[in-house]
Amino acid sequence: MAAFAGRALPAWYDDAKLGVFIHWGLFSIPAFAPKVGKISDIFKTDYRRAVALSPYTEWYENAIKSPDTPSAAFHRETYGGAPYRSFREPFLAGLAHWDPDAWAEAIAGSGARYVVLVTKHHDGFCLWPSDVANPHVHGWRTERDVVGELAAAVRRAGLRFGVYYSGGIDWSFNPEPLRTLMDFVGSVPGGPYLAYAAAQTRELVERYQPSVLWNDISWPTSQDDLDALFDDYYAAVPDGVVNDRWKTPTFTSRLLRHKLPRLVLDRMIEARAAKAGAGADGVVPPPVPHSDFRTPEYVRFADIQDRKWEATRGMSHSFGFNRNDTEADYESAEHLLLELIDSVSKGGNLLLNIGPRGDDAQIPTPQLDRLKAIGAWLRENGEAVYATRPWRIAEAQTADGAPVRFTTSGGRLNIIPLVSVGGAELVVNGVALSGLGVRLSDGCPVELRPEGEATRMIFARPRTGAFAPAVAVEGGALQKPGLGTAKP
Repeated sequence: MAAFAGRALPAWYDDAKLGVFIHWGLFSIPAFAPKVGKISDIFKTDYRRAVALSPYTEWYENAIKSPDTPSAAFHRETYGGAPYRSFREPFLAGLAHWDPDAWAEAIAGSGARYVVLVTKHHDGFCLWPSDVANPHVHGWRTERDVVGELAAAVRRAGLRFGVYYSGGIDWSFNPEPLRTLMDFVGSVPGGPYLAYAAAQTRELVERYQPSVLWNDISWPTSQDDLDALFDDYYAAVPDGVVNDRWKTPTFTSRLLRHKLPRLVLDRMIEARAAKAGAGADGVVPPPVPHSDFRTPEYVRFADIQDRKWEATRGMSHSFGFNRNDTEADYESAEHLLLELIDSVSKGGNLLLNIGPRGDDAQIPTPQLDRLKAIGAWLRENGEAVYATRPWRIAEAQTADGAPVRFTTSGGRLNIIPLVSVGGAELVVNGVALSGLGVRLSDGCPVELRPEGEATRMIFARPRTGAFAPAVAVEGGALQKPGLGTAKP
């Protein structure tokens, strides 16, 4: 049995609630992906080339391998069909403008408690001077220690630092064009890649002691080798956490390295998707033997979850910076706050992504504005978020249909209406509570008065325009029997 079996989730991670993901690399130079909506949408509407049409700019290298994609057309027109590897030099030149402390300051200002940096994405390019040489592309890494410099800056700002590594996909080892889901699933490299990925991941652990070890897609080695890696990671970082994207090879996944089985399964999946039409959004990774938390992508759960989880998403439909994004393509700060509060109320964290530009290493203004807005809200209302746990129910609605979320901390109940409360009263349906609370932002007294199966919240002082004002009720709140019970 692995030494880590039965380990408890480290409290710091459960308490942190908000982290910032950073997708930044050579793909940030072209910074292009078509506007196709959510990643789940394209698999429903254009399955046979869905992977090549991804809205994620970090998948650009694969997208330009298919000549019938908007990315390939853009690449021909803008770069004359130059190889993807030609983006290395302009990206390295952009590092001259990079200030890791400025990034850390902006992230800390958002109220985030941890950072996860993409150290190697699917293109295989490493953001640290790895001693593990890529056998296919000479110097496929930075000489500057981007990972180390950001780790130091983040920790100086009082935050935890974590690393992302693309363990399941590396196009420098397997350059085959990917168009369908089964192409993608079956593209995990074999042979020398197993030792390469394991050695690089161990190097990241040894050099940077990351508090989060965030793998993507899958893992190429055996489960026994993976368990040994986890044992060594937890020995090096006792309060570290690992995510759930470590699915090791199976007979089926090995079979999918061949084209005929991929073709058969693709036709089945395409037919099912066409018949189903609109379905669940986003991506939920399959279960694995061990993880500290789950990582649904662009997904919001309906109910409180039994296991710790972390919602991950970009501010728009891409993680990497997309030059096509306008203000209208970014979710509003209020919507991103809703995503955070909704996740926390159901036992999750939010890992919210930023995608800096490649040519000047700057975080785009629309992203900075949203980090600032989230930070301003958390400075006033963070007691209802940090170190909280789910209540008996996660959600309710106001009489006007606006969403309401609940959290608890100690004996305190936190009520967070996800709407601007301008008047002196607010009615919350579905729960009957009584007691005296306080608006966290300014200490305003709030009376909770039960009215049948609803609660009237009466604010001593109206505060016009304040979005999602959290109200804390010390000692909990009296509640009618049978109401506010979590779903089984």
